[in-house]
Amino acid sequence: MPEKITIIGGGLAGCEAAWQVARAGGRAAILEMKPVKHSPAHTTDALAELVCSNSLKSESLENASGILKEEMAALGSLVVRAALFSRVPAGGTLAVDRTAFSAFITSALLDAGVEVVRDEVTELPEARPLVIASGPLTSDSLAASIQALIGAASLNFYDAVAPIVYKESIDMESAFSASRYGKGGDDYINCPMTKEEYEAFYAELVKADTARAREFEEMKSFEACMPIEVMAQRGQQTLLFGPMKPVGLTDPRTGKRPFAVVQLRRENREDTLYNIVGFQTRLTFAEQKRIFPMIPALRRAEFARLGKLHRNSYIDSPRLLTEFQQLRKEPSIIFAGQITGVEGYCESAASGILAGMNALRLARGKSPVCPPEETIMGALMRHISKAEGPFTPMNANMGLLPPEKGKDRRAKQSKKAIEAMAAWTESLAN
Repeated sequence: MPEKITIIGGGLAGCEAAWQVARAGGRAAILEMKPVKHSPAHTTDALAELVCSNSLKSESLENASGILKEEMAALGSLVVRAALFSRVPAGGTLAVDRTAFSAFITSALLDAGVEVVRDEVTELPEARPLVIASGPLTSDSLAASIQALIGAASLNFYDAVAPIVYKESIDMESAFSASRYGKGGDDYINCPMTKEEYEAFYAELVKADTARAREFEEMKSFEACMPIEVMAQRGQQTLLFGPMKPVGLTDPRTGKRPFAVVQLRRENREDTLYNIVGFQTRLTFAEQKRIFPMIPALRRAEFARLGKLHRNSYIDSPRLLTEFQQLRKEPSIIFAGQITGVEGYCESAASGILAGMNALRLARGKSPVCPPEETIMGALMRHISKAEGPFTPMNANMGLLPPEKGKDRRAKQSKKAIEAMAAWTESLAN
């Protein structure tokens, strides 16, 4: 009888873990609470539901996001396969149709014989090895069980999602289609603003009402997913160097670069929905409907989804986990995904890949493995298990890799990462 691995959570990390187990000849069981219970941010019953954005970031091998996807593909990533299948135009970014993406993953897992148990886990099961990939929105009862296991409270911060508008409601006479610096064709809808329009928008944004923290006492925002109104509080020019930066864009109506630009990214294959890029927010619904139409191209915008706030929880991984994501005090328990403090879709999925691989290795009496430190995956695992000082979530980034010298240092890091992953995967096969 093949070894059985129990996985809590049907998000990206849990699905990747299950896929790795199944493709290596093991049995995987995913324990997923939807549709019995939904978190505040999830809206569908699908596995691998994308909440914050439909973007898996850049595919370029000149940055960490692109390298990470290349490494994941080398390990047979289901998430990468699903993303390529369900992609929608987004320039150099890998963006997906959320529904098609989730459907692809669910179908692949079921076809591979993965068992999916739809029920809330309120206490940790006795099954070992056990993968805990319950995500940043772990239910209160399960979080209490995890806290009892690790002997310390989880850390919390707040995450925010961006609004989505219907394409037909966008005023295209006030917008133009283009990608920044002409890369990727006309994949984005760009909403230019004059200096006067921007200043009026900014003035309303910084004084807007925001959603209450409710049962949470302290508001903490992760830098890479900061609400736009929080970012605006840092100064009037901040947004012009962030989500509203005009660089690399020319308004064909004027032949000049606009003072500010809001970009809209296609959300689905049907080309009917567009995400307001970088506009994750915790503004009240009423304020969103009042302020965002101040953007000329969105003056008559109809919202398919308004932005909202949700909790994001993660454990103190450097004090609790090894680089193999094993719990130091109980190595047969492996954590995976955003609950470990990796931040981002692909980072969570990559964490799940390694968790699935190592859970099955433990079940077969083998030692756990971790990619070399020259790889993004290996560097990320070492960071979450060895970071010093107060621990906060971490995206994949080139700063995690061993440094190189010279003008082409990033190219050298990229080359070494890809070569190191290739050699490592070959060594696993031998």
